[in-house]
Amino acid sequence: MFPTVSIIMGSTSDLPVMEKAAAFLNEMEVPFEMHALSAHRTPAEVEAFAKGAEGRGIKVIIAAAGMAAHLCGVIASMTTVPVIGVPINSTLDGMDALLAIVQMPPGIPVATVGINGALNAGILAVQILAAGDDRLREKLSAYKEDLKMKIVKANAELAKVSYAYKTN
Repeated sequence: MFPTVSIIMGSTSDLPVMEKAAAFLNEMEVPFEMHALSAHRTPAEVEAFAKGAEGRGIKVIIAAAGMAAHLCGVIASMTTVPVIGVPINSTLDGMDALLAIVQMPPGIPVATVGINGALNAGILAVQILAAGDDRLREKLSAYKEDLKMKIVKANAELAKVSYAYKTN
């Protein structure tokens, strides 16, 4: 089994957030790898990773970073593999990381999810892969149908809640 998605984080302290992406990829049966790499502390390793990702069969990179959050953009600058950035809430309520990731110069896009939005990053990675994979598209459709049914069920439960002035 070879990975098609890489989950990269600037520090293992990001793991509690990034586990949501890993769990979703695992649920969808998408092979993935996880690494801790730092744009500032291990720049040579980041470069080697980014430049070698496509050749190793990586189709999507999910990169998480907090604070200055350069990891996502640095990786995106060295590969044509799509990069999804996950801003980590470590300082300034994560706004510093969000702005650092989303404000990329022309030609170096990083698809960016919300602060600590690792689950959405995992879903987006699967959507990208599903564009060319019918099996994955079906699994993703079933997942989204399940989300819909959870809301339908929750709404039915709300109908049972009674208040003197509740009209439905």
